[in-house]
Amino acid sequence: MKIAFIGGGNMASALIAGLAGKLAAGADIHVVDPNADALARLNAQHGVSTSGAIDGALAACDAIVLAVKPQQMREVAAALLPQLTGAPLILSIAAGIRAADLSRWLGGYGAIVRTMPNTPALIGMGITGMVAMAGVNAAQKSAADAIMRAVGQTVWLEGEDMIDPVTAVSGSGPAYVFYFIEAMQQAAEEMGLSAEQGKQLALATFTGAAQLAAQSDEAVSVLRERVTSKGGTTHAALSSMEGSGVKEKVVAAIKAAAARGRELGDELGAD
Repeated sequence: MKIAFIGGGNMASALIAGLAGKLAAGADIHVVDPNADALARLNAQHGVSTSGAIDGALAACDAIVLAVKPQQMREVAAALLPQLTGAPLILSIAAGIRAADLSRWLGGYGAIVRTMPNTPALIGMGITGMVAMAGVNAAQKSAADAIMRAVGQTVWLEGEDMIDPVTAVSGSGPAYVFYFIEAMQQAAEEMGLSAEQGKQLALATFTGAAQLAAQSDEAVSVLRERVTSKGGTTHAALSSMEGSGVKEKVVAAIKAAAARGRELGDELGAD
């Protein structure tokens, strides 16, 4: 498979690292980015070909990954349109850009898969929500899945309206986890532990609990109940959280993120 990346930032670099030598040879990956240093690094690491601007090399590609900032997408689409002669798969990882708007900017092009990865992709442990437009054939859908599985799991969605909830839950989700870890570290320090001890305890607890939940066939609520003895320390902590409405506030916050995602789609796709 010949794959092009427009944009060579962190997420593109993670995908390239996962793909090179596996799904595609380094020489079959082409990266476009105005940052010469980023291109030189990717070439040295993976043997990819590079260019500073969209050019004819993209016409021979089977898939083109759009990994640019949302605000740049309309301009990128205009430059890309003349290179779509080979009917490649277009895979967008840009937040907020709806597939219908991208299709419109590409002259009605239909072979588009919109995705929402998250930052754990940088260590090969991401999860990506994906939705295919009607113009994507079975082989292209399989290729899109293989590309994103290079950095973690994939979840296929029935409709693009589910991308905003995915963005709110998993796209933004790592920030919620980091926020809670910060709170645990702060509590540890306020109770006399060192900053390093607090960090070690919080990180190991999150990592271990997440792996326990992932490997268990039981509901997360059951796992929580098993740690919570009535009248014990955990019960005291959870009772305090429940009394403060922590769960309801977290749910409300995630819904606010989804609402902002819809607003961004309206703003970025406006004529």
